[in-house]
Amino acid sequence: MEKPSPPISDPLLDKPLAGWRLRLYTIIFEADTRAGRLFDQALIAVILLSIAVVMADSVQAVRLVYGHALTYAEWVFTLLFTVEYIARLLCVRRPLRYATSFFGIIDLLAVLPTYLALFVPELHALIDVRVLRLLRVFRVFKLAAYVAEYQFLVSALAASGRKILVFLSAVLMVVLVMGTMMYVVEGQTNGFTSIPTSVYWAISTVTTVGFGDITPKTDLGRLIASFMMLMGWGILAVPTGIVTAEMAAQRRTHSGQAPTTRTCHECLTEGHAADANFCFNCGARLPPYQQQAGKAS
Repeated sequence: MEKPSPPISDPLLDKPLAGWRLRLYTIIFEADTRAGRLFDQALIAVILLSIAVVMADSVQAVRLVYGHALTYAEWVFTLLFTVEYIARLLCVRRPLRYATSFFGIIDLLAVLPTYLALFVPELHALIDVRVLRLLRVFRVFKLAAYVAEYQFLVSALAASGRKILVFLSAVLMVVLVMGTMMYVVEGQTNGFTSIPTSVYWAISTVTTVGFGDITPKTDLGRLIASFMMLMGWGILAVPTGIVTAEMAAQRRTHSGQAPTTRTCHECLTEGHAADANFCFNCGARLPPYQQQAGKAS
């Protein structure tokens, strides 16, 4: 009886990183080497310039004088982003996984509007989506303190979700009661035409926004409004305290290992410690850390 043959891996979808692809991957996806840092800094400079060109092109006086130059510059930027996007697909192990990731979609949207604008000119305004690519600025600066605090904040928000939800439910009940009271006290003649309108006023008051489109006219209504304004200070402080407490708890349990821009070749997850051997997201073995090699080059 013949043994079943092992599944054949598609080389276009699962390519091992070696040679020029590994070097290109290290430069494009990791900012811990000198080449990687320079690449990301240049990329951000180009993104900012391309956004400036789009903004300038939206000003009619500038477009009348420099219209042709701006169009030429836009196509230059689009071609640069296209080459960069193709290079990213070439150097990752699984191009489809990268193409469907958050940054992969953003990178595609950075070049797609210019080509689509040839057929639908109104889509040219979507070119401003390139500003989202500036999220890579956190990788360029690679300030461990900022990266760590970002991770603490995300973990704290996730851990605080239920507490904040309960708190918001309590606030919703308060503004519903207060809004109904103001509807009874002030009435339609003073602008509180319905309970939903009164609840809208209560929300804008308790959050200290106070648009002023609806204001109480009676003494009792002003007393209730004053109470809600004072209560708003305490309400705004509660979520901050919840998240801060969770961040302190996260800091106490954190290992203290400084994260890097070291990226997993399998799932493209960033932030692995310098001495980590496996990806904390998918469990794949990590390649050797490239920082020292980048500094030596």
